[in-house]
Amino acid sequence: MDAHYYEQLEREHAHGAIQARLDRKRGHTYLGDAILGGIDGCVTTFAVVAGSIGGGFPNMVIVVLGFANLLADGFSMGVSNYLGAKSRREHVEGTRRSEEEHIDTIPRGERREIRAIFQRKGFGGETLEQIVDTITQDRELWVNTMIAEEHGLAVEEADPRKAGLVTFLAFLLVGAIPLLPFVLPGFTPPFQLMGSIIGTALAFFLVGAGKGVILGQRWARSGLHTLAIGASVAALAYVVGRLLREAYGLLG
Repeated sequence: MDAHYYEQLEREHAHGAIQARLDRKRGHTYLGDAILGGIDGCVTTFAVVAGSIGGGFPNMVIVVLGFANLLADGFSMGVSNYLGAKSRREHVEGTRRSEEEHIDTIPRGERREIRAIFQRKGFGGETLEQIVDTITQDRELWVNTMIAEEHGLAVEEADPRKAGLVTFLAFLLVGAIPLLPFVLPGFTPPFQLMGSIIGTALAFFLVGAGKGVILGQRWARSGLHTLAIGASVAALAYVVGRLLREAYGLLG
């Protein structure tokens, strides 16, 4: 093991560092919502651009279709994420009310459940009974333990409004990149597609690399993986547009 890395781990696991981490307020991270919105926005918008170019549509059609898709799909995705987060939070709250009712109605049965949960974790004897006593003396801890251990749910779910808003904004910001060369001055038709391709590829790579850095993964590999997915979707959209254009020409 690298000596510098070992020293860093030692510092992170010193008593003071551990206490600071445990005292730090833990909240839901909206990283996943931002990445989901950003990647999906860039993929779907560039798919519209690639498909429209493959279909031989003029630039005005590309811009209209692109921004219409950007706003409509972005709003739809934000609302969908909001509703999903709201449903998960309501599920947790419903489970919390049910467990509180069970504790009030049949506390001995709920104690037996706590005992069984930690017995399966390998505790036994006096240690097990101390754990059961400690947990069941704190009602909030008792309920939260049941929510997490018996039902496998996260005690704290995301704020539905924040989750939806983060997804929507990320969709708009990243999803607008493929359309910029078609609306900004200075890009002539031969370079609009090239600018869209380069901007989109860079956006894919940076989103993937950022995700890798935050999650402690190899940023280059994560960026290239995201770029490969986006390129596949764009190529598929272009081929479909091209085939439909040729089919329409043959039928016409």
